[in-house]
Amino acid sequence: MTTPMHINPQEEQLFLATLQDCLQTDNTKRAAAEQVYQDIPDEKKGILLMSAICNTTRGVPIRSMASIMYRRLIQSQFENFWPKYTPEQQMMLKKELLTRLIQVDDDEDIRKKICYIVAELAKNLMDENDQSKWPEVLDFLFQSANSPHSSLKESALIIFEAFPGIFGSQAEQLTQIIHQIFLNCLNDQEKKVRYTAATAFAAYLKDNAENTQLMNIYRDCLPPFLSTITHSLANSDDDTVLKALIDIAENTPKYIRPAIDEVFTLCLHTMEQKDDFEESRRHLALEVLVTLSETASAMVRKVAKKYMNKLVPQLLEMMVDLDDDSDWSTKDIIEDEEDDSNAVVGESSLDRLACALGGKTMLNYILTTVQTMLRNPDWRYRHAGLMAISATGEGCHKEMTVLLDDLVNGILVFLKDPHPRVRYAACNALGQMSTDFQGTFQKKFHAKVIPGLLSILDDHENPRTQAHGGAALVNFAEDCPPRLLIEHLPQIIEKLEQVLNRKYQELVQHNRKLVLEQIVTTLAAIADTVAQDFSPYYDRFMPQLKYLFKNAVTPDYRMLRGKTMECISLIGLAVGKEKFIHDCYEIMQELVKTQVDFENLGNDDPQVSYLIGAWTRICKILGKDFEQYLPIVMGPVLKAAAFKPEVTVLNEDETDVEEDDSWEVLNVGDQAFGIKTTGLEEKASACSMLVCYAKELKEGFVNYVEETTKLMVPLLRFYFHEGVRAAAAESLPHLLDCAKLRGDDYVRQMWQYMNKELFKAIEIEPDHEVLGELFSSVGKCIETLGVSSLSADELKELTAILDSHLKKHFERSNERIEKRRDEDFDEETEEEMLEEDDFDAYILNRLSDIIHSLLVTYTDSYLTYFDILVPHFYSLIQSTRSISDRQWALCVFDDVIQFTGAHSHRYAQFFLSQMAESLADPSAEIRQAAAYGFGVMGMNGGPVYARACAEALPRLFAMIGTSDSRSVENNTATENAISAVTKIFKYNSSCIDNLDKLHQVWLTWFPIYEDTEESPHVYGYLCDLIESNNPIIIGPENANIPNVIKLFADAFVKSSIEINSVVGQRMVLILRHVQTIPSIFQTCMSALTNDERQALANAMNTVVPS
Repeated sequence: MTTPMHINPQEEQLFLATLQDCLQTDNTKRAAAEQVYQDIPDEKKGILLMSAICNTTRGVPIRSMASIMYRRLIQSQFENFWPKYTPEQQMMLKKELLTRLIQVDDDEDIRKKICYIVAELAKNLMDENDQSKWPEVLDFLFQSANSPHSSLKESALIIFEAFPGIFGSQAEQLTQIIHQIFLNCLNDQEKKVRYTAATAFAAYLKDNAENTQLMNIYRDCLPPFLSTITHSLANSDDDTVLKALIDIAENTPKYIRPAIDEVFTLCLHTMEQKDDFEESRRHLALEVLVTLSETASAMVRKVAKKYMNKLVPQLLEMMVDLDDDSDWSTKDIIEDEEDDSNAVVGESSLDRLACALGGKTMLNYILTTVQTMLRNPDWRYRHAGLMAISATGEGCHKEMTVLLDDLVNGILVFLKDPHPRVRYAACNALGQMSTDFQGTFQKKFHAKVIPGLLSILDDHENPRTQAHGGAALVNFAEDCPPRLLIEHLPQIIEKLEQVLNRKYQELVQHNRKLVLEQIVTTLAAIADTVAQDFSPYYDRFMPQLKYLFKNAVTPDYRMLRGKTMECISLIGLAVGKEKFIHDCYEIMQELVKTQVDFENLGNDDPQVSYLIGAWTRICKILGKDFEQYLPIVMGPVLKAAAFKPEVTVLNEDETDVEEDDSWEVLNVGDQAFGIKTTGLEEKASACSMLVCYAKELKEGFVNYVEETTKLMVPLLRFYFHEGVRAAAAESLPHLLDCAKLRGDDYVRQMWQYMNKELFKAIEIEPDHEVLGELFSSVGKCIETLGVSSLSADELKELTAILDSHLKKHFERSNERIEKRRDEDFDEETEEEMLEEDDFDAYILNRLSDIIHSLLVTYTDSYLTYFDILVPHFYSLIQSTRSISDRQWALCVFDDVIQFTGAHSHRYAQFFLSQMAESLADPSAEIRQAAAYGFGVMGMNGGPVYARACAEALPRLFAMIGTSDSRSVENNTATENAISAVTKIFKYNSSCIDNLDKLHQVWLTWFPIYEDTEESPHVYGYLCDLIESNNPIIIGPENANIPNVIKLFADAFVKSSIEINSVVGQRMVLILRHVQTIPSIFQTCMSALTNDERQALANAMNTVVPS
């Protein structure tokens, strides 16, 4: 090779020696060599690597290493080194890469790696107009794809697979040529060309997934593509081509539609070949069908009847593939099951299929097979049947709900099965159903399930089963209404105490801790649910828990100690500060000792997350008293929150990370990353802990505000964990609140540091729940800071971001409309659409919260910016939109009226008629939002709205007067309407005739008690009328006074009016005035119930401020 930059031969030899040492197994030598490599300037590194790649006298390992390093250099440092080369040097490097590929006799692995380098370089040489600055590579692709040499065809296809967008803006005009290349290569005589073409084709389809027209053009490639898969299954051990089918099923499933029967038949046949194929291949065939069911569920449901009767029994048969390990139920240390075992793959696939296809399609096939399995004398079949029920509940929720009685009664029988693993599976099913059918399950079956699970806690001969009974009880307790658990509390406590004492002895005598760890967790869950009702049992457990916490200090007991920390702090939170305080400071000292040793705890030490959680709960218990511990706690918490996980950029061909349980693959945009998950959950917990401290301690946290802010703001874009981003967003308004002690200038500087990143995060956040948290954070920050929070430019920028999200809302809505027109659309797809509607409703809710905050803070001065959003809300308020769209649009216009008053009338043409018509809408939520709007029109709108208010009264009266207006689902809307009428009467009645006559009807609408925000307006106006001696309200000779006093009493009994509120005190003064007229007062009291008399007595004994 003629290098484009002079290289000293000695320098080249030294570099080759460095590369050789980078391959060393000796860590010290390898680390030293890697450091030498890092210290070489990137531009020289590129030349040296290229020289090593092209040096065919060197061995394959060195050249392979150089190829990988060169690709990574281009990937990560392209802008740093490539521009430093002259155009001639750049051209020579590009030419040399393509020349190497033409050397068809070169090592196959090296040639493939050079293809990846070419693809990476081509990707970086695309300009902003998607034009390639390397036209020679396109010529090379076309020539190679049509070459008689198979290796050149393969090279072209590998480059194409690694960078399907290589043709850039020319791709459309080259469609026919590209299509012909694929068609020819998929039909090539050489199998390796066909196999490579199949994987490249899958990558190309993925890159063009949105282009439905293109999919149709390539339809004739489907038969040879499937033939290639069939051929590879019969003639090769390589599963790459089968994996390409999974990629198509995942990214462009509709492309498969014409051959869906062929795909199902092929994959089912592959799964059945137990003697001919490895498990891994059969699992891949299954993955095709499961992925296809997830990505094109409606399409699969259409053919499900033909295939589910074969697929479901195969999955259940896989779940039966269990080792009969006699020690299984007595093991104290549990090893994770292998993810690729038949049983695990079968169960997870059943779960995914049920979730994807739904109960109507799946449940009958599952239950038909399961019923037979549960009667089988072989324990493995009974175990698999019960685990299948566990796996099915989430996906078949609706259909299983009506069968719960029979299912639960059937499962309970197996708690007494002779085999411990079947009993384990029964516990698993009950625990999972407690979660999948939460609420309903607990209410219907608590009397059977709790005693059943408690009986498993007596199974001391089989501790693994015993522990699983405790775990199922945790699931049951977490979603159980407290009153139901309290019914069984004495029996639960007695059993837990017995087991805890016995397992403590087993720990001391035999070092067995599995069940003890679980019982401590179960106790914590029970306490957490029943809260204060745990107080009578506090002293029976706390001494032993404290002893465990103090003495379980060896490495073997890290998990036990962590769970004991959790249990103690949850019990403390349950019983409250007053009960816990006597033990609290002793426990705090032990926690402090552990915290001091924090540096010695590894990122994988379970105590870390438990310690963080315990401190958070104790902060909530102690409140301000926790401040004294901040100097001890904050260092380790900040360290955990600042933890930087190991991250690597993944290339298309890198799969090592996917096969390592400690790593996860995450896609951010078009780039795949491998992230080591160790320490991630602790990071998220530590971030949540900082939120708790800032929220609970306020100005007591001021000394840590700056450091915490500098940590949290960058985490708004920590795309490797949603919980971290959500905590970062939640923290910001609390941190601003904490900082107020340091003055307005300091707070403004903090906000300047925050707001740009916050706005950027809102623009690009991919997760809807985190986006909602970001919206909420912005709104709270604005309200915390007031009018100084945003400049005119920032208000404009924020409004533009809101405008962008509203546009996306309409885009997603239109996409769902298109999906409803799809030929595969069915009832289950509609349910999925409704879930997506819920997501959008959540975002719209949070977005309207920001607008609320802006209007509260800036009032009518915000309207200049709001103008660009008005068309969106006008569209959302139309009767053709969904209930949630209309509801939130009405709420936004309500806020505009409330906080800008008469200035809002500029938008009356956009909302007034729709708001009036909405008072008669079938949806209570719409009626409520509309009624509230007319209420604020009356109260805040001024004379400009007087006519609209008067014209709305007949509709409001009609709404209140309907026969079912006080039903549970309608009452809140009705009370809003009553409040709206009241506000119109009080503040905007200039266009109303016969007000006294209307007052007579108005008085019949009492009492109101549900909407505690609106009831003060109504009762306040009642006080106005009484204080002005209104004859309609007082009645002739005070005849109505007993009725009015009864209304007062009812309001106090139901707490719809707080005694110490302004309105409550006015009511008390009226009561005391009536008390001065004994005859009337006695009549009033005689009409009251005992509860009402007591409520009035309590009210009249309060001290009224002068």
